[in-house]
Amino acid sequence: MSKIPPELEAEMTPAVKAIVLALFDQIDELEKQVKSLTNQVEKLTPRNSSLPPSTEHPHAKPKPKPRSGKKRKQGGQKGHKRHLRELIPSEQCATLTPCYPEACRRCGGELQPDTSDPQRHQVWDLPPIEPIVDEYQLFRGHCPCCGITTRAELPAGVPTGQCGPRLAAFTGLLMGHFRQSKRRTSMFLGDLLNIPCSPAWTVKIQNLVSESIATPYEQLRGELERQSQLFVDESPTQEKSMKAWLWVAVAPMFAVFGIFGKRSRESLVSLVGDYSGIIINCDRAKMYLDGKRLQWCWAHLKRDIQKLIDSSDAQVKRLGHDLMREQRHLFEQWRRYKSGEITWRGFQRLAGPIRDQFNSYLLRGSWSGNSQLMGFCDEILPRKEHLWTFLNVEGIEPTNNTAERTLRPAVIYRKLSFGTQSSSGSRYLERILTISETCRLQNHNAYEYLIEAMRAKFSGDAAPSLLPKISEPSAPAAA
Repeated sequence: MSKIPPELEAEMTPAVKAIVLALFDQIDELEKQVKSLTNQVEKLTPRNSSLPPSTEHPHAKPKPKPRSGKKRKQGGQKGHKRHLRELIPSEQCATLTPCYPEACRRCGGELQPDTSDPQRHQVWDLPPIEPIVDEYQLFRGHCPCCGITTRAELPAGVPTGQCGPRLAAFTGLLMGHFRQSKRRTSMFLGDLLNIPCSPAWTVKIQNLVSESIATPYEQLRGELERQSQLFVDESPTQEKSMKAWLWVAVAPMFAVFGIFGKRSRESLVSLVGDYSGIIINCDRAKMYLDGKRLQWCWAHLKRDIQKLIDSSDAQVKRLGHDLMREQRHLFEQWRRYKSGEITWRGFQRLAGPIRDQFNSYLLRGSWSGNSQLMGFCDEILPRKEHLWTFLNVEGIEPTNNTAERTLRPAVIYRKLSFGTQSSSGSRYLERILTISETCRLQNHNAYEYLIEAMRAKFSGDAAPSLLPKISEPSAPAAA
């Protein structure tokens, strides 16, 4: 549509009209450039104008725009599920105190007893915490024949130290699962539980817990190579002043952590064993590339594609948008399949053209002559089949989010504690994280399990196994 007023357009010659329209088009293009540059400046400029640009992370999310319309009130919204603390039976209460009114609240007169049921009001509180201390008196007897004395032995299952099974289990969880330091753990035991404790004693308890779960840990670790699919990830950590790597391998019903000195294929094999028959979900790190069957993580790939989109190079940006568009189409169909809207065969039929188009874009980038695009595409193209394992084998997930979520508590532990201080500390950490996460996956109480493990250790028995009941999962069906 022409922007020239009709009365002026009628007076113009065709040549003048063409020049004016060309100028209007040029103005539109310049306005678009100004708007684009303004948006870039806003992203690079801190929202607090008194701060220099370097004080704000370049990928910091902008503050949400104020919502239009009626503002919701704070708190629970109308129609939400109510959460109510139910009253327990009166017989279960520690004390029962009847309260009667003394006089009429209006005139102050004497009241007659009422036969209606009273209103019940219950107050929850913590009891005074007193530790349970059991004493064993070991008497001696002497032999009139040979003259030597003999002291009584502790009953079976009684620890030779001063730490009982429940205290050991609680302390082990406090330092591992709940990520408390040795000093804070000793303060917690002393200040809240009235149990005298030093940081050195927590180390002894840690070693006891570590020994008690060593066998279940090795059983789970040996079971990894019998799985059909594993989610594997790793994160840097420290052992003393040396750099180390914390690995995790997640199966459907258990997870195993391991701390190794290198981020290498040898460490991977040390953790999962011979994984020739296993499909491993992982990122595109080189130590996984040894001819095995892999499923590269699409969540990692999506972040890398976003970097292309954020590039200032128009050619790189365009390919990034093309790849991201196909990625969105692919996961739209994946969500339809997971929700049951389409069948497995239907998903394969719809995803096949998306795969071909995505691969063609990678090929275009490889031949683009652009160094950034060539580096990105040439890394993926020779092994592009690792992107599409989930499309060929039913039951395989396209991302490695399972391993990343499992690894996150351990990463938080490392950031709080700066790693471990000894080899025994590393063994404890990998074992307690394994037991904690496996209990969660199997819907077990980790505290109760550790109590059983400590009782077994004090009795000289084996700790309860955490191996899943179905030890031989069926292999995913190939397309």
